[in-house]
Amino acid sequence: MKNPTPSASIVQLPSGRSLWVAALREEVRATIQKVIDEELSYALGVEPYGRSESRRGYRNGAQERTVTSEYGRVELRVPRARVLQEDGTTTEWRSHVVPRYERRTEAVNAAVLGAYLAGTNTRRIRRALEPLLGDAALSKSAISRVVGRLKASFEAWRTRDLSRERYVYLYLDAMFLPVRLVRRVVKVPVQAVLGVREDGQKVLLALEIAASESTASWTAIVQGLAKRGLPAPELVIVDGNPGLCRAVRETWPGVDVQRCTKHKLENLLAKAPQHCHGELKRDYQAITHAEDAAAARSAYQAFLAKWRKLAAEVARSLEEAGDELLTFTRYPRSQWKSLRTTNQIERLNGEFRRRTKTQSSFATESAALVLLYGLIAMGQIQMRKIDGHHTMEEVLKPAA
Repeated sequence: MKNPTPSASIVQLPSGRSLWVAALREEVRATIQKVIDEELSYALGVEPYGRSESRRGYRNGAQERTVTSEYGRVELRVPRARVLQEDGTTTEWRSHVVPRYERRTEAVNAAVLGAYLAGTNTRRIRRALEPLLGDAALSKSAISRVVGRLKASFEAWRTRDLSRERYVYLYLDAMFLPVRLVRRVVKVPVQAVLGVREDGQKVLLALEIAASESTASWTAIVQGLAKRGLPAPELVIVDGNPGLCRAVRETWPGVDVQRCTKHKLENLLAKAPQHCHGELKRDYQAITHAEDAAAARSAYQAFLAKWRKLAAEVARSLEEAGDELLTFTRYPRSQWKSLRTTNQIERLNGEFRRRTKTQSSFATESAALVLLYGLIAMGQIQMRKIDGHHTMEEVLKPAA
């Protein structure tokens, strides 16, 4: 017997996956709807159709809303209400769960920004989200608006008032990224400032692109922080760039400066023949890894006395850094590892490079800065407290 020919009137059942997605979508809709209703009940102080002397307003119908969630479009019925104010007037109630004019859930926005921060362009983001959102796939303009919010957040961050923020230490350094400028891709320095709060937590304070690492460019970023009200820190850790050192001293006269001991070692090795590098490193580490400040200064003098005879250029290079090479010894011993080098900010720059290596180049300077900022703002790069943060109080105590 032949199999019967399927009739055109027979309805094709949805696949197992479609049923699963539909069920999840309904669960999401019901959950959001319940939370919105409870949010309004809390604002009014009474459940629907309830009676209470503590009522703080009244319901006023509802509005149909369509919101794109991670499971596609979700139809919601957002209630309307008037909420009583202290002066006796009423104002229109606004939901915080589904803000007015919001068309997407935070999960969808986060997915868009996550793809953008991974180096994906608008067209590829749309394609990547199509299997997830189905017929609710986002348009290019919708994706651009989501990314635009990140850009607006960056502009607010880079110009915010710093007068109420307190940072004990500052690390300053630059990395290079390829950016298209005047019809050509060139590597430009991205200057970064990392601050350490009174509790030892590291915070990104500034990101700027300059034409070069000149005194003028570093002065612009350091004085920019001061103009925004940032109080002078206790200590600034730098790599030894002459322009940067000069900018710090001019902006905050008298502030403690620590020259990166790692960069200085690289300078010393460059001035010594290869066969004596091991000996030089041992003598140098006797300075930077000494048990206390007195031992560090003793090792410093011993290094100069020895290497003036063996390689005068090595000794002169060490003298060039002067006392700023040992500034860290005036701070708690538990923090020495974090203060004697610029490793804290170099690790951050290393993460920036790793996260942006898929980008052959950035179309604009703004695109590069927004992406780096977004990696921090969206939590894709997280920073912990410095070593020895439990001794920060010792640094903050006023001198006797």
